[in-house]
Amino acid sequence: MKKTIACSLLFLFTLSLSFLSCTSEKKEQAPKATNVIYMIGDGMALPQVFAAMLATGDDMTFTQFPYIGVVDTRSISNTITDSAAGGTALACDKKTKNGMVGMDSDTLAMETILEALADQGKSTGIVVTCYSGHATPADFYAKVPKRNMYEDIAVQMAESEKLNVMIGGGRKHFTNRSDSTDLIVRMVEELGWKVYDTLDNIDTTCMKYAVLANKGHMPHYPERGEFLPNGVKTALKTLEQDEDGFFLMVEGSQIDFACHAHDSAWMVNEMIDFNNAVQVALDYAKTHDNTLVVVTADHETGGLTMIDRQGKYTNVEFDYSTGSHTCLPVMIYAYGPGAELFTGWMQNNEVKAKILKACGIEPQELSTDMDQEIAPVVGNFDTRITE
Repeated sequence: MKKTIACSLLFLFTLSLSFLSCTSEKKEQAPKATNVIYMIGDGMALPQVFAAMLATGDDMTFTQFPYIGVVDTRSISNTITDSAAGGTALACDKKTKNGMVGMDSDTLAMETILEALADQGKSTGIVVTCYSGHATPADFYAKVPKRNMYEDIAVQMAESEKLNVMIGGGRKHFTNRSDSTDLIVRMVEELGWKVYDTLDNIDTTCMKYAVLANKGHMPHYPERGEFLPNGVKTALKTLEQDEDGFFLMVEGSQIDFACHAHDSAWMVNEMIDFNNAVQVALDYAKTHDNTLVVVTADHETGGLTMIDRQGKYTNVEFDYSTGSHTCLPVMIYAYGPGAELFTGWMQNNEVKAKILKACGIEPQELSTDMDQEIAPVVGNFDTRITE
């Protein structure tokens, strides 16, 4: 009897070792992302996504991604975040106060996902349709306490050793400056950049260039043409030359602008443009299976909903409840190696760690006391239930 028990125990022990060995082998064999394309639809929550689907009659490319999660956008200082705090949290490990760029609530500079992956030897780029120093793009390379410090942000971009490609607008912050400096001349003569004012005839073999295609924000879509998707294609041609891989952040900047203005036609057009850029990224990822594509947003803008004012459940109209942002959570969509990490409910400052993990890099441990990192919910809540 004792011999039978001993044999059984030995069998179970051997089986458990075999299971652990297989599990370990699976972990070792799990594909890692070499390239990351991080795409942010500014102001784009589920209402904007569904509105575009209703208006076009088509799915958005990213709604077909295999992994989808939900992101809480609240900042430390406010239940409703702005793009500076929202983008900083998406780029860094911590939430911060509204208006702050690349800094924590104590005004200490934080390492961004762009900088962390540059330190791993990867080339980096940013493509946007707003100022190159607007809140969201700046969140990935700059450190300032106030988002409207555009001239300081431009200097930090020019002096950045970790940013290879910048494509966007905002030329005036480089040329029409209060210090009378022509920062573009300095970028070319001293800091190793090539600077263009159009996407035409870019030397994509150059690993350090900026396209500052407008003095302010880019024109609305479709007036600006295929600037965003073509900008993504241009950046990819350059960044893919790095055998260590790359990080590319892409923002559909003007979804937010349109929702602030309650302009549904503009909003749908910007959603179409952003979706076209996502399609470029997805097409690339499908032929480069070491590429992770993550699509999300910094916040919702406009309090967009779809209603029938007559209450007959038939005539759908787009309706906005605010000219500002809301605290609605946003969605996150992922495709490629490590995409399975981006499911369930998460805080916006958890995304950086998930991207690093997908790349096979162990991130620093996040704060576990999330209640200390989120503004308390305040306000009056009507709990009445209506039909």
